[in-house]
Amino acid sequence: MTRLKNSLRDLIKVLIVFTVCTCVFYMALRMVHEEYERQHRYDPPGGTAIKVYQPLEQPWTDRLSIFFRLGE
Repeated sequence: MTRLKNSLRDLIKVLIVFTVCTCVFYMALRMVHEEYERQHRYDPPGGTAIKVYQPLEQPWTDRLSIFFRLGE
C-alpha cells in the first residue's frame, strides 16, 4: 500500500513539474511573439531606394509551362 502511495505521489510531482514547465515555456513563447509583433516589418524603405522589379507581360501558356517545369 505504501509503495502505491509513493508511486502515486511521484507521479503527481512529475505531472505538476511538467505542467509548470509547459506553462513557463508557453509564456516565454508569447513574450517572444509579442516582441516580434511590435516590429514594423513592412515599412516603406527610406532614402534613395528604387523599385527594381517590373513584371513582364507573358502569355498565360508560357507562365503555365514555367509553373509545371519548375514546380512553383
